[in-house]
This record gives sequence, C-alpha cells and structure tokens, in this order.
Amino acid sequence: MSRYERGYPGGRGDEVEAFQRTADEILSEVRQVIVGQEEVLRSVLICLLAGSSHVLLEGVPGLGKTRMVRALSEALDLDYARVQFTPDLMPADITGTNIISDDESGGRRFRFEQGPVFANLVLADEINRATPKTQAALLEAMAESQVTVANKQHRLPVPFMVLATQNPIEMEGTYPLPEAQLDRFLFKVNVTSPDVDELVEILNRTTTDHLPEVRRAASTHDILRMQELVRQVPIAHHVAEYAARLVVATRPDSPQAPRTTRDYVRFGASPRGGIALVLAAKVNALLDGRYNVAYDDIRRVAHPALRHRLILNFEADAEGVRADTVIDQIVMSVTPEEG
Repeated sequence: MSRYERGYPGGRGDEVEAFQRTADEILSEVRQVIVGQEEVLRSVLICLLAGSSHVLLEGVPGLGKTRMVRALSEALDLDYARVQFTPDLMPADITGTNIISDDESGGRRFRFEQGPVFANLVLADEINRATPKTQAALLEAMAESQVTVANKQHRLPVPFMVLATQNPIEMEGTYPLPEAQLDRFLFKVNVTSPDVDELVEILNRTTTDHLPEVRRAASTHDILRMQELVRQVPIAHHVAEYAARLVVATRPDSPQAPRTTRDYVRFGASPRGGIALVLAAKVNALLDGRYNVAYDDIRRVAHPALRHRLILNFEADAEGVRADTVIDQIVMSVTPEEG
C-alpha cells in the first residue's frame, strides 16, 4: 500500500496522486510563458477543475491576462475560442445565427452557424467593454451550457468554461456586469502588477528571439476525470456548515453578520456563493494531496469565491471600503465548530 493510499479512505490515494501530478504539469507548462501570478494561476485551474465553472480576471491592461488564458488552452487538449468584446459587438457574434443555405435537393433552408461560444475554453476578452445586451448573450451559456437561437436550444461542448477578462470599472469605456452574470462566475480573481524581479524576467523573456513553447499536459479525458473526482471528495457536516455560515454572514439582515457587513453591504452572497466555496475547497484539497475538505480550504478560497457577490452600499464607496475588507472581517468573526 502506497503512502497516498494509507492517507485516504476508500483507496483513493492513486487517484489523488494522479490528480495532483496532472495539475502540477498543467501549471508548469503555463509558467513557461507567465511569470509570477502563482495565486492567479492556481485560481484559474481551480475553476477549470471544479467543472461547469467560470472565472473573471480583473486587472489593468498589459498584465498578461489574455496570454495566460491562451497558454492554458495550449497546455490542454481542448478547443479554444477568443471573443474581443467591443461596444459594437452583437449577441449573434457570440452565440451564432441561422443563415440561409442550399440543400442537396436544390432548395433553400435555414442552417445554424455556430458562434465562438461553441468551444471548450472561451476567452471573453475585456467583457465589460461591450454593452449589457451583448454581455447577457453569455448568461444562458454560462448558466445552462446551452444557447437558444430562434427558439431552438443548442448544447455546448463538454467541458465548457468561460474565462473573462475585464478592466477595472473605473476605467473609461467600461460597462458594469449585471449582478446575475457576476453570480455565474465561480471566482473573481484580481490580477496585480509584477514586482521588480518579475518584471525583469518578463523583459528577458519577451525581448529576445527565443519564444517559450507550451506543450500539452492533459487531454480532454484527463480533465473530465479530474472534474469527476472533485465531485466525489467528501466534506464533513461541520465544514459544510462553516461554509454556509460564511455565506450567511455576508447578508446585512442576518443576526450572524458582523458590523462591517451591516455597515457596508447592501446585498450579500446567494446560495451560489456557498456552492462556489465548497466546490473550490474540494479542488484545493486535492491540489494539496488530500481527499477531504478542511476549514483552511474554505478560508483559502473565500475571497475569490465571494468578492464579486457582495453588492456594497454608498457608504462603502464613499469610505473606500472594498469587498475584500468585508470578507476579511467575516472570516475573522465566523469561528469554526468542530464536529
């Protein structure tokens, strides 16, 4: 019996080890072109492996968000499509449309022409530069893995994931994403600027004639198998209850809400916030080589899973209070209870 099998109930050791090894290989390949941003890379991988999940990457232009998503697609045996969101982009440019074509008998009929959303990995680049109507075109796809055109449903491929990038809402020419669409993202990840050492490495990699090559590290079958294993990871009742109490503490009308929530939050997280916490925590546990969810797994994913689900009020805006500050206080105030 291996050291992994001794540590996990049900003889899952080999599967956990394979999961961890494949995830490390994926990250290693993406690091060929992305310098630093370790927490961002891990967060994106968590969203991919959680299954039927999507990630929103926010940061100023030029931080490598688009290149990161492209590198991930190159490391995986998955179909990839990129949509550049602009103010004049129309919903049909994303979902596809019916066109008139000639059939074999010489007649004419409508034929559905698939849009770029029919890919495993869809990069929605600068999603908040498009109008709300166009942004909403992704809503059905993200929620139900299908699109409806002319009253007919078209299923999207499996796996399916939207990786959206957006510029900070304060920047000119941006539109805020609707709350209903924000809630469909498992994570919102903040992409920060590199430090001096990382910037030097970026300059060295991008100003020479040597271009790093990203190799395939996982197949479609590998990803689907890893997503299936995530759903099987057990979570103790008291740990699931801890995640639920974190979500409830984001609601200003809840008796469990800390003062920061009551003072600065207008609307808290929906039940999807709890689902995001548990799914992401399961992936985090597997990435750390464990077949069970701990309190620390919940805490580690709390900020990216909840920050975009908190609607702050005017007082928060006036005083410069951010969602992460509120979540810090929630995590500090909600204490785990041992089962």
